[in-house]
Amino acid sequence: MEARMFGLETPLMAALQHLLDVPDGDAGAGGDKSGASGPTRTYVRDARAMAATPADVKELPNAYTFVVDMPGLGTGDIKVQVEDERVLVISGERRREEREDAKYLRMERRMGKFMRKFVLPENADMDKIAAVCRDGVLTVTVEKLPPPEPKKPKTIEVKVA
Repeated sequence: MEARMFGLETPLMAALQHLLDVPDGDAGAGGDKSGASGPTRTYVRDARAMAATPADVKELPNAYTFVVDMPGLGTGDIKVQVEDERVLVISGERRREEREDAKYLRMERRMGKFMRKFVLPENADMDKIAAVCRDGVLTVTVEKLPPPEPKKPKTIEVKVA
């Protein structure tokens, strides 16, 4: 199905779709035979990981919450970091269980690395970030800074001359 059908035809979605259509053999600096450099393999891998990791972002009165489905992952498989002072990064890797006596007939669940990046607003408190993974759902809560107190007007005493 095309993105147009769901009203998702935006420049960002078009760029992500274009990156997802690049086969692994064509990615990489100078990966094509014409010598033109395209997106690097790392860039394409990260773009795929970000596009394949859906998230819900909610603003509450006192906090921002980021909700990401992480079925089958333990806390050791998930990393939550803050980069460049204001970029929240949720990343990790889902590995396939390997057994010698089992043969896969169908593999539909997504495996591999995942990542999402979110630029946090100015009123986010970088010292009050919490992450909880419960029943396969990761919830990252970033508390808001209290609003600045309005400045009171300065009263100037009027002297009688």
